[in-house]
Amino acid sequence: MMVYLYLLATVLCFIHHGNAQEADDCFPTEWLKSLVISVNISKAGFHRDLEYSVYWSETDHDVKALLVQKMPSGVYMDEYQLETLRHDTGLEVLLDSKVDLEAPEYLSSGFTALVFLSGNAVTVPVHGRYHRPSDTHSHVTVDIQPPRLLLRSDQCTSILISTDSEGETPNAQHTVVEAPCTFRNESFCLWLEIQDLKGSAGVSLELPVGDSSKTTCVCVVTLLTTTLCCVYLLIVIWRHGTF
Repeated sequence: MMVYLYLLATVLCFIHHGNAQEADDCFPTEWLKSLVISVNISKAGFHRDLEYSVYWSETDHDVKALLVQKMPSGVYMDEYQLETLRHDTGLEVLLDSKVDLEAPEYLSSGFTALVFLSGNAVTVPVHGRYHRPSDTHSHVTVDIQPPRLLLRSDQCTSILISTDSEGETPNAQHTVVEAPCTFRNESFCLWLEIQDLKGSAGVSLELPVGDSSKTTCVCVVTLLTTTLCCVYLLIVIWRHGTF
């Protein structure tokens, strides 16, 4: 009986060690150093594209990547457009709140978008909001912070921070966080958040704003045009209408 218990304890010890080693090997120190992220913005005007690229060295297990992008009040993502792109291209973006598509910048709040990567690159459409008119500048700059990068693997039963040959933990700055496992947001998983990424930098875009010094002129011209159109319509109706 004692021999059986000893053998059972030995087997369980090897199983535990194997799982720990497996998780430890998922994101080793040298592999994490290979991570590079690139963020660019393309197109012009109010309708732009955020282009993300994440690169890493080859590995023998699957790697799932999630970008957590905080968006300012000066831009928005169209959830209906995202839904169409999900069916057409497989783009998976999860918004943390309802986004008002019509509200101007000064009546809007920021939000967070979770971008699930199916490969190493993804393009997400963003749109600029109307800002308050100004009499001092014709454009306004909207800054978008760099995204947070989260990683996980289905081959890992847990996420451990590996140590180097000297027993130190060079990856201690990386943290384990909870986030939705998939775009469907049905359950949460543990992700490894990567800090101090190579190439990690925010982007900015310039949007035109109205000239508030021309408010009076615009109002007068608009009112005059509307009045003349109404008078013209009344004359046409009076002459050709049947009463």
